[in-house]
Amino acid sequence: LQMLERQVVGGEQAKNRDLKEKRKRRKKYADERRMQLVAALQQSDEDSSDWVLLNVYDSIQEEVRAKSKLLEKMQEKLRAAETEIKDLQSEFELEKIDYLGTIRRLERDLLLFQQLLDQVQSLVHRDCNYSNLEKIKQQSVWDEENGCWKIPEPVVQRTHLP
Repeated sequence: LQMLERQVVGGEQAKNRDLKEKRKRRKKYADERRMQLVAALQQSDEDSSDWVLLNVYDSIQEEVRAKSKLLEKMQEKLRAAETEIKDLQSEFELEKIDYLGTIRRLERDLLLFQQLLDQVQSLVHRDCNYSNLEKIKQQSVWDEENGCWKIPEPVVQRTHLP
């Protein structure tokens, strides 16, 4: 019985040394290849989560530790991204408030100038081309180079009766 057990326990060819060495070489080559793949994946992108998924672990605790480290890294990246988003949003809000303040100030200035023009228009003589503001607006042209309006010169047309 013992003799039969020894033969069966290792398989049909339990005493075949060539076969044992061949298995050892295959196992060694597989381990080396696995280590090379893990090293290559870690070098190519240490932040990538793919290498954790492709790695073969010796124990569950080792796998849990590796995945926990990856989770902590990803959470840190998430916190950094959230902080960046909050900073950008606050910066945007400040710019928005500044733009709205500028718009309000410009609207007040426009209203002031409009009221001044309405008051001054009644003082301009009817024989001057500045008596009609709409006509002046139509004749005015924006100058891109200088960044200002080109307004027609005031002309007084006096008519003499015979």
